[in-house]
Amino acid sequence: MSKRNFSYLFFTRRDRQLSAARAQVAAFSPDAISGTQIPALKPEISNPKSRISALKSRIPNLNTQYPIIKSRPFVYFVSVLLFMVFFTSCSSTKKLKPGEVLYTGATINLNPDTPAVKSQKDFKSQLEEKVRPGPNKKLLGWRYKLFFYNLVSEPKKQKGFKYWVKYKLGEPPVLMSQVKLQNNVNIMTSYLASKGFLQASGSGDTLIEGKMGKAFYQVYSGPRYTLNTISFPRDSNAEIAGLIRNVQNKTLLKEGNYYDLDVFKAERERIDVQLKENGYFYFNPDYLLIQADSTIGDQKVDINLKIKDNAPRAALQPYFIRNINIYPDYSLRRDSVTRSSEPVQFKDFTIYDPNHKYKPRLFEHLIFFQKGDRYNRTDHSLSLNRLVNIGTFRFVKAEFNPMDTATSNNMDVDFLLTSSKKNAMSLSVTGTSKSNNFIGSEIKVTHTNKNTFRGAEQFNLSLSGGFEKQFSGQQKNLTSYSLGAEAKLLFPRIILPIFNFKTHNAYVPKTHITIGSQLLNRANYYTLLSGKGEFGYLWKGNEFNEHQLNPISISYIRTANTTDSFNRMLEKVPTLKNNFENQFIIGTNYTYTYSNQMKTEARNNFLFMGAVESAGNLVNAFIPKDEDGKKRLFQTITNQFVRLEADFRDYYKIKPGLIWANRFNVGYGIPYGNSSVLPYIRQFFAGGSNDIRAFRSRSLGPGSFYFNTDSLDFFADQGGDVKVMLNTELRAKLFSIIQGAVFIDAGNIWLAKNDTSRPGGQFRLGGVLSETAVGGGVGLRVDASIFVVRFDLAMPFRKPWLPPGQRWVFDQIRFSDPEWRKKNLIFNIGIGYPF
Repeated sequence: MSKRNFSYLFFTRRDRQLSAARAQVAAFSPDAISGTQIPALKPEISNPKSRISALKSRIPNLNTQYPIIKSRPFVYFVSVLLFMVFFTSCSSTKKLKPGEVLYTGATINLNPDTPAVKSQKDFKSQLEEKVRPGPNKKLLGWRYKLFFYNLVSEPKKQKGFKYWVKYKLGEPPVLMSQVKLQNNVNIMTSYLASKGFLQASGSGDTLIEGKMGKAFYQVYSGPRYTLNTISFPRDSNAEIAGLIRNVQNKTLLKEGNYYDLDVFKAERERIDVQLKENGYFYFNPDYLLIQADSTIGDQKVDINLKIKDNAPRAALQPYFIRNINIYPDYSLRRDSVTRSSEPVQFKDFTIYDPNHKYKPRLFEHLIFFQKGDRYNRTDHSLSLNRLVNIGTFRFVKAEFNPMDTATSNNMDVDFLLTSSKKNAMSLSVTGTSKSNNFIGSEIKVTHTNKNTFRGAEQFNLSLSGGFEKQFSGQQKNLTSYSLGAEAKLLFPRIILPIFNFKTHNAYVPKTHITIGSQLLNRANYYTLLSGKGEFGYLWKGNEFNEHQLNPISISYIRTANTTDSFNRMLEKVPTLKNNFENQFIIGTNYTYTYSNQMKTEARNNFLFMGAVESAGNLVNAFIPKDEDGKKRLFQTITNQFVRLEADFRDYYKIKPGLIWANRFNVGYGIPYGNSSVLPYIRQFFAGGSNDIRAFRSRSLGPGSFYFNTDSLDFFADQGGDVKVMLNTELRAKLFSIIQGAVFIDAGNIWLAKNDTSRPGGQFRLGGVLSETAVGGGVGLRVDASIFVVRFDLAMPFRKPWLPPGQRWVFDQIRFSDPEWRKKNLIFNIGIGYPF
C-alpha cells in the first residue's frame, strides 16, 4: 500500500459511520469507483494527483458531509503520534541485556472471591502504593523517563549534558529481578493487620511475555476487629496514673472503633504530651505499653494501657527549674560558652554577656520559665520559638541539666544563643516586560541593623531605582523612571498600647515606625512625588493568622511637571484631574491574613486577606471649609473615604504535581465628604501580568467604558472604586523545574459614582456579569525554588466594551491573522506566581 493510501485508509477505518463504498473511495480503489454512480475518470488521467483532483471534483458533497477527511495535516499528526507510541514501546526493551525482563507494574486483587470490606477501594489504593519497586513512569502510555535514559549512551563523567539527560530527565529500567513477591506480600498483610485485619493473608505470582513482565497479588483481608474495653493504668506510679486518668476523657481509643496501630501511637504521644506539661521531662511514649487481647471472640479486642515495668526512675518523677542561665554569645564554631566573671542577674535570669550586646530586659519577653516552676513543654516551646522568631539569633538551643544527686529532681536550664551578624546588606534586581512594549528593571539595596538599641530592634533602610522604556509602538523610546527610599524601625514589643495584646504565644508582637518617599516620572505625562509615614503594630494570634494595625497612616501626594498632552487628557476626563491634585491621606488601616499554606501535607490550602482603611474623618473634624466648600490642610486637600478589600485564594492538590489554584478578589471604595473619587494610589486597577492577563496592564474598564488604546493620548491607568476578579488556574509539573499552566481570568473595575466623561463606568449590581471581561491562556514557569520566572500568553474571550450580545469574541479568533494576533495576544513575563 502506498503512503498516500495509508493515511486515508487509517482515517476511514477510524470513522465507523462511513459506508464501505465511501471507505473504498477514500482509499482510491478503482473497483469501488466503477461500482458507483460517479462518472468514470478519463483513461488519460494517470497522474495520481490529477486523479485525486478529478475524483474530488466529481464528489461535490463529500467534503461537506465529511469535512474531517480533508484535514490531511491532522491525519498525518495522528499517524505520527501512533508511530511514536509504537516506536517508543519497542525501544523501551531494545537495550535490555539477554535474560532481563522489563517490569511493567503490579495488579492487586483484594478479596477477589470473598465479600468486600468497608472502604475497600481506599485500602486497595494504599496497598498499591506499598508495592515496591514501582514501574518506570509513563505519560499516555509512553515511558518517557526510560526513553530519555535509552536516548544517550553511558556518560564518562557524572556531569554534563549527557549525564543530565540520562539520569535527571531519564531513569534506568525497572527489572522483574528487582521484584520480591513475598516481601511485598508481607508488607501488605502487615499493613492490613495494623488497620485491624488481624487475619490478613496473601500470595503473589508473575506473568512474563517476551521482554515484559508483570506481578499479580491476591490479598485477603479477613474480618476487621473493633475495640471492646479500654483500661488505663492504676497500679503503677500513683501521680502518673492519676494524671493519665484525669485526661482519659480525651482519649483517642473509643469502644466500637476499629483496631488501628496509628491511633495507638497517637494515643501514646497524647499521654506523653500531657505528662511533659506536668514536669515529666524524661518521659517517653515508648514507656507506655498497649496490650491487646484478641482472644475474646466476635472480632473484638480488649485494650489495656500500662506503664512499662522497666521504665527508668528519671522518667517517673517530675522536674523543677532551679537556675536559668542565658549565653547570648555562644559560638557554634567553638561549641563553647563565655562565662563572665561578673554575670548580670536580672530577675530570675543569670546572663553571661561580657560584651553587653543586649539589654537584660529583652529576655523577660522571650523566656517563659521562672525559678521554682515545674517543667512544662509549653513554656519550653514558647521560649525557643520566640528566640527564633525575633530574628536576631541564628542559632538557639536549650540544655536541661539535672542535679547530680540521686534524690534531687531539680534541673538547671541553659539557653545557648548565637547572634546573627548585626549589619547586613542585600541587593535585589527585578526585570519587567509589559504588553504595552515597555521593558524595564528595578534595583533595590537594603541595609539591615538587627540590634539597633541593644534590644533586638531592627532597622531597615532601603533605596531603590528603576526605569521602563518602550522599544516599539507609537510611543517608541519613551522612558519612565522611579526613585524611592524607605526607613523602617521594628521594636520586638508593644509601644504605647491601645489595647491588650495576647502575648503568651510563640510570636513576638512588634511595633513599627515607617517613613518613606518616592519620585515617579511617567514619560510624557507627569512627575509624582509622594511621601508616607506610619505607626502601627504587627502580631500573630497563632501560626495561621496575622494582624497589622496602623492607627496612624499619613501619605502626601504632589503632582508636578505635567505635560500639555497630559493636561489635555485631564480636561477630557475631569475625574482624573481630581486624582492628580496635591492631597493628603490621613487615616487608619487594618489588615488581617489567614493562611494554612505551611501545612504542606494538607490536600487543600487556603489563604484569606482582608483589609479596611478609613481616611479623613478625624482630621476633617477640626478643619473648616474653604470658600469652595473643601477642607484643606496647609492648602492641600485632605481625602475622605472608606476602602474595603478581600482576597480569597485556594490551592487544591489534585495529585502530586497537579494543583488547581483559584482566587477571588473583591474591593469597594466609597469616597465621600471632602472627596468625589478615591485618590489615585488607593484606586483599583484591572489588567496585567498578575491580574486579568488577557488585557493590558491597567487598561480595562471602568465598566463598559472603552478608551482607544492605540491613541497617542491614551492614558493606560484606568482606575476605579470597585473591583471584582476571579482567577482559576491548573498548574502541572512537566519535568524537573519546568511547570505548565492553563488559566482563565475574569473581572473588571467600576466607579462608585457616575462620571459623564466615562459613560458606562458606574457600578450597578445587576450589570456586573454583563460587564465582566474574560480571558484565558497558557503559561510556562521555571521554578528554581528561590524564585519563579513566569511566561504567560493570553487572549480575550469577552470584551465588555462591545455592544450587548457581541461581547463574547470566540468567533473572531484568527490565529493566522497577524493583525488579530497583534491586538489580542498578550504576552506577560513575571517573577513569582500570579497568586
